[in-house]
Amino acid sequence: MNAQPTFPNHPYAGNGAHTGSYYAASANPAPLRAELVGTHETDVCVLGAGYSGLSTALHLAEKGYKVTVVEGARIGWGASGRNGGQIVNGLNASLQTIGRRYGADAAKFVASLVTEGGDIIRERIATYDIKCDLKQGNVFAGLTQAHMRELEARRKLWRSYGIESQEMLSRDEMRAHAASDLYAGGMIDHKGGHMHPLNLALGEAAAIERLGGTIFEMSPVTSVDTASARPSLSTAKGKVVAKVMVLCGNAYLGHVVPTLEWRVMPVSTQVMATEPLGETLARQLMPSDVCIEDVRYILDYYRMSADNRLLFGGGTVYGGTDPKDIKAKLWKNLEKVFPQLKGTKIDYAWSGNFALSFSRVPQMGRIGANTYFAHGYSGHGVTGSHTFGRILSEAIHGDQSRFDMFAKMPWIPFPGGRMFRVPYSVIGSWWYAVRDRLGV
Repeated sequence: MNAQPTFPNHPYAGNGAHTGSYYAASANPAPLRAELVGTHETDVCVLGAGYSGLSTALHLAEKGYKVTVVEGARIGWGASGRNGGQIVNGLNASLQTIGRRYGADAAKFVASLVTEGGDIIRERIATYDIKCDLKQGNVFAGLTQAHMRELEARRKLWRSYGIESQEMLSRDEMRAHAASDLYAGGMIDHKGGHMHPLNLALGEAAAIERLGGTIFEMSPVTSVDTASARPSLSTAKGKVVAKVMVLCGNAYLGHVVPTLEWRVMPVSTQVMATEPLGETLARQLMPSDVCIEDVRYILDYYRMSADNRLLFGGGTVYGGTDPKDIKAKLWKNLEKVFPQLKGTKIDYAWSGNFALSFSRVPQMGRIGANTYFAHGYSGHGVTGSHTFGRILSEAIHGDQSRFDMFAKMPWIPFPGGRMFRVPYSVIGSWWYAVRDRLGV
């Protein structure tokens, strides 16, 4: 591995190296890309080498565009390389909520693409032979009868839109997926799945380069010009001028684009990885080897890694700060799910930010004539970012029909503005947590 250059004043990534996660420790070999130096011209410049940026760039490279990606740290440094690795269909906001807020046509449109991101991921893995431990199936777990009614209503709603990949699970059937007494039942989505998220990002980056694209790493962007006919971005040592720019910084865009900064709020979530449990115990705990998340407002999510570690995540910190003790924060919930693991060693624990929009609907739009953006997946970015990357590529290539559907959905600001968005969200989370505890 090449030595890591350091950036003492890096705005968000320390020295730019990956966080100390299980994913970073088990990542496929990848080169350290060059830092942006000097002035470069390109067809499309993408800011950010997470899933949104990589998906957009790869779709455009396949169409023959000259693509340049600029990343402030390493490929997949942010949420794309730290998340739970779960391929979960749908947005954070339900189809019912979207229909109520934006109308029946909007709900029908969103329903037409909620499984698309997972299909894109599977196609990318197959086409470019990406080694990322892909497994099939995800389960939504219900702890109460109220949760089960919620899941059944969702299954019926999705089926009314022609989506028939979901199947209800009784309490006994749930145990075929998680050997836990915690759940009243669940619902499996056969079109879901899970994988090694950082290796997926690294594989997509390699595919972009294979098609002639250029990726600069360790190049924090200091300014962006969206007003000029040819937009540009600048770093401490270089500049990229493009015909079209795409902003995909999401929770880590920071102050570089003030227009976007307050549209979303960074929220941290945490994950930890146990020591290897061995094949026998791993299959006893999770016989079907699917990934699982429960349906509470502040949820648990977990799965087995390729080397039979339990990867267990959950918790939220509004504003994007890291808790002092991640293991302590998550352990009590892990032990509620699997008391069999009492005393098990935790080898890795890490935190990362996702971008939350107030409506829980991702945002897509344009700044000026030739700068596009996408962000705000609200915890459902693995699939949503891949879909949005395709839609952005369609718009840049000339078909703006799907882009326009999202772009016209009104942005809803956080109540209380910049100062009170965090306490407002915390109070809201308390309310929903009380509802979860009461089973209503």
